[in-house]
Amino acid sequence: MTPEPHPSRRTFLGMAATMPLVATGALAIGAGTAHAADSAYVMVYFTESTTMLEADYGLHLAVSTDGLQWMPLNQNNPVVTPTAGAAGLRDPFVMRKQDGTFVVLATDLKGTDWNRDSVNIHVWDSADLRSFTGYRLLKLHDMTDTHSWAPEAYWDAGRGRYGILYSSVNSSGHNVIMVSYTTDFRTTESPQVFFDPGYDVIDGNMTVGVNGVNYLYHKRNQTLVGARSTSLNPGSFTAFSTPVAHGGTEAPTVVKSLTSNAWYLWGDTYTPNGVFYAWQSTDLAAGTWTALDQRLYTQPLNSKHCAIHPITSAEYTNLVAKWGAPAWNRLKSYNFPARYVRHSGFAGRIEEYPFDPYPDSQWKLVPGLADSAGVSFQSVNYPARYLRHYSYNLRLDANDGTSTFAADATFYRTAGLADSSWSSFRSYNFPTRYIRHADYALRIDPVATATERQDATFQVGY
Repeated sequence: MTPEPHPSRRTFLGMAATMPLVATGALAIGAGTAHAADSAYVMVYFTESTTMLEADYGLHLAVSTDGLQWMPLNQNNPVVTPTAGAAGLRDPFVMRKQDGTFVVLATDLKGTDWNRDSVNIHVWDSADLRSFTGYRLLKLHDMTDTHSWAPEAYWDAGRGRYGILYSSVNSSGHNVIMVSYTTDFRTTESPQVFFDPGYDVIDGNMTVGVNGVNYLYHKRNQTLVGARSTSLNPGSFTAFSTPVAHGGTEAPTVVKSLTSNAWYLWGDTYTPNGVFYAWQSTDLAAGTWTALDQRLYTQPLNSKHCAIHPITSAEYTNLVAKWGAPAWNRLKSYNFPARYVRHSGFAGRIEEYPFDPYPDSQWKLVPGLADSAGVSFQSVNYPARYLRHYSYNLRLDANDGTSTFAADATFYRTAGLADSSWSSFRSYNFPTRYIRHADYALRIDPVATATERQDATFQVGY
């Protein structure tokens, strides 16, 4: 959840006094971890951008085969949008329920009206994330003058119920993480404080039953911090991990690799134009995380406050078939992986993401204008214009139909000169020259040194 309002005006009324039930039996692996058949991932999110050009408060989907490189679906448009409450969402969450179907939860808030309070959250059911049914508002508590932010859920086997975690303000005037229990995501019971360390915390993310321990990651003072407990009882969690952040960071999401013993911790920057960062650990119990190289991961364009859940390969294939892969690509710089190829003032350059207008970085890689075995870069927001070189500098020009323009705008895609899993682009009519950046400007040059090879290497993604 993005900026917390000052909580001093809020009061804690109508809190149920129900005593927590005691969890019994073995704890099952919960939200964010895998079933045996899972081999891919789905992400849910909403979108914002630096000038709010891409502010969209519907439910967005992306998929990944490795949990690091993400492909937005439905052309990065929402697949469903709330119609009740605020008629918009933030902080969506997806979980596979015990019956194998999915439930989607989200904050009832459109935009950034942080003073809007709601006792409800948005809920959808879905058999396969290709259709969404049973849309409803779900009431979580009877408190007044407080919110229900960043809902997430987990299965509590001992109670035989799902716990819904969310952030609200307690009688001391600071945010705590609450829990309300449900069997069907249609009614809730026993709302109570789940985690209150005595200071402001929001954005709870639960991982259940890892070597007998449950982990609750959350936001504290714009950092991501873990708490843990050997039970799922409210009040039993204690903070233990070393905080991580990249600037101000929120919205932690912990995900287990499906192919290794690695765990990933995702976080979202504390701004409307959020950027995701990722950390890695091979031991949740250690509570320490190492920042991942940004070359290794790419978030969906303009995505904010995500949740990630494993899916099967069939579900992955069916989601792509239903919603479609993007009709465009983005190109990430190898040696400046926070920067993407864009046009600005019709000049080609690499620039740090995020920026607006964001379509400046979207390209259609079409068959080469001079040779269909090559590629040409057609602008998404200026579709009559293509990247071409002129005096060796790359710029975005309108296709004048000449053979010279076609040759200048055609490149051969090769294995990346610095990393063969990435790509480089050799000029059609100057075959000893490659697209590279120099002082962030794009041009075609001969490439000889290690630095030049890195300058000429790009990742074609989304």
